[in-house]
Amino acid sequence: MATKISDNDAWQAVEKRSKAHDGQFFTGVLTTGIYCRPSCAARHPKRQNVRFFESCEAAQAFGLRPCKRCRPDSIARDHAAIMKVIAIINAADSVPALQFLAEQTGYSPSHLQRLFKRETGLSPAAYARARRSQNAQDLLAKSKYVTDAIYDSGYGAPSRFYSENKGRLGMKPSIWKNGGAGAHIYWTIADTNLGPMLVAASDQGVCRLSFGENEGALYARFPKAILSEGDEEFSALVKRVIDAVEQPGEAHHIPLDVQGTAFQEAVWKQLRLIPPGETRSYAELAAAVGRPKAYRAAGSANGANNIAVLIPCHRVVASDGGLGGYAYGLEIKQKLLDAERKA
Repeated sequence: MATKISDNDAWQAVEKRSKAHDGQFFTGVLTTGIYCRPSCAARHPKRQNVRFFESCEAAQAFGLRPCKRCRPDSIARDHAAIMKVIAIINAADSVPALQFLAEQTGYSPSHLQRLFKRETGLSPAAYARARRSQNAQDLLAKSKYVTDAIYDSGYGAPSRFYSENKGRLGMKPSIWKNGGAGAHIYWTIADTNLGPMLVAASDQGVCRLSFGENEGALYARFPKAILSEGDEEFSALVKRVIDAVEQPGEAHHIPLDVQGTAFQEAVWKQLRLIPPGETRSYAELAAAVGRPKAYRAAGSANGANNIAVLIPCHRVVASDGGLGGYAYGLEIKQKLLDAERKA
């Protein structure tokens, strides 16, 4: 098999009729001479009559023809349409209307919306807003004045920028630009059954959770922020964090202050959807955000996570079932997984 997932994983995707895996591989049915998408609604063939292919061209070279029911050869057309929409969005000064994008690609608005979200994990409008926000962040690092960066990135007014990015950047752009200048971040190092754990939070929520780090590491991330050891209110938050780490379960009740690219944030969102006690491979994680071929990028986004456990990057393992890597050591990763499986 020439795809990036195992035959066993591919067959499981076929059995589940997983739309997230469409485009990642194609199912060849040797007895009928056709090839299908993994999500094809036709009755499943016997496993011994199936072979998997990484592309339509590979299936056709083997002598198979496309299924008339699921039309696997249309995936290339769908991908081209998505790339065109992305190009239009990237070149636009404002968020393009869905109807306009649909007219440019020849798809209906609702169908284009579904395709785009499956490919990128976001709607066209959300993707456009995320791109504009990312452009603003890039310009903030280069511009002398915050207002100039906001207008240059396509916002009609500063208020629009602050409104769109509330809860995403956490800190105001001028503060974010200057290494956290003016931000007040509380921190502590807590004792846990996994060893010393650094917990830091802005007024928006937890902005750093790590093992084996000290105050110096926090200064390196926010060199101009006001760093204070936690007060009584912060202590209550830390207790909730320790409970979430030592007594595995859902941690969605704990506020977070994270920032990343649109793709990174989509990956982090999917990480938080993995139930405790379960794991996913990098390929499965990429498929879950609608980018089945972007397994390397999913791995990078996983590694860029600044908040251990609460954004459970430890639940991602190698495709062969091995632990893979972990920023804080495989011993901690194994302990986290063992505790969740026993809970």
